[in-house]
Amino acid sequence: MFRDAQLSVEAGECVTLHGPSGSGKSTLLRCLYGNCKADAGAIMVRHGDSYVDVASAPPRAIIDVRRRSMGYVSQFLRAIPRVSALDVVAEPLRATGVGMELARARAADLLARLRIPERLWHLAPATFSGGEQQRVNIARGFASDHPILLLDEPTASLDAANRAVVVQLIEEAKARGVALVGVFHDDEVREAVSSRIVTMQPEVSA
Repeated sequence: MFRDAQLSVEAGECVTLHGPSGSGKSTLLRCLYGNCKADAGAIMVRHGDSYVDVASAPPRAIIDVRRRSMGYVSQFLRAIPRVSALDVVAEPLRATGVGMELARARAADLLARLRIPERLWHLAPATFSGGEQQRVNIARGFASDHPILLLDEPTASLDAANRAVVVQLIEEAKARGVALVGVFHDDEVREAVSSRIVTMQPEVSA
């Protein structure tokens, strides 16, 4: 899929992966997150005061990187039965030791910004519409102060008002020094948030 690929991302910038369908944008994000294993090479991720090679790290180390250093926002929410939307969003904060009251306050702020009606906050997202689940997923991804955040088409299917909220969340993350790598289908969103655009092309076999 990838050959001689090199990518570095600095704190406070959003690097956008752009290219036609099949060029491997989402696959590269999954490799960075440790969901797809690289056959060769290294994926060095800053984790506290050191670096972890996600390409070769054991599962326990990758789980710790995800808990403390790297977030991921996909297009789809893996809904947890009988867990409220508020607690789904708060869970990444709770996993890093943040108290329940503070975690839920942060979750409530994000759900409100993303226009999830308050009457839904205490219901399980499994009962929500696809668009509502997507916004819960975005809120969950931005809840923690991870220094690295991966975004796989977070604005797909969102209306203009919610796309604008996501753009604002990305800009706020950049201002905090978060390093972001994203894939954005929407041209306006891509141009608004990108510090750099990396163009990818599908590999052509003879």
